[in-house]
Amino acid sequence: MAFNNSNLFKNLLALLLGLAFGLGLIIANMTNPAKVLAFLDVAGDWDPSLAFVMASALLTLAIAQRFIKNSPENLLIQSQSSCDGTQSGIDKNLLLGAATFGTGWGLSGICPGPAFVGLSSGEISSYSFFAAMLLGFMAFNWVNRHH
Repeated sequence: MAFNNSNLFKNLLALLLGLAFGLGLIIANMTNPAKVLAFLDVAGDWDPSLAFVMASALLTLAIAQRFIKNSPENLLIQSQSSCDGTQSGIDKNLLLGAATFGTGWGLSGICPGPAFVGLSSGEISSYSFFAAMLLGFMAFNWVNRHH
């Protein structure tokens, strides 16, 4: 394989952005399930601070999309996406997936991004959640292959 500066740059950029994302999750305390559960407890002792984290993430996404939309590589990025763009709107699978994600997040206070970052904590609960999440991914793939 030939040395390619463009691929090296993209990989280093992805690594740096991933590290920044993980650091942001840690700084915002989104890797702490108690903090997340306090945010979800709107009827009790609600902690709205994670709403600011989510709002800043949406703002960052909106800015990035303006650059990506005008990028000459946009079509390449879309062709490598896991979404094939053949479905649109709200369907049974979307609702079931959202309900499953929301239930898991509400019960545990952990979602996939913080779960991945949590692996660095060394806590057994992080490893067990991550293993259960991977089993869920595999179960989803198995069910979809057999339909």
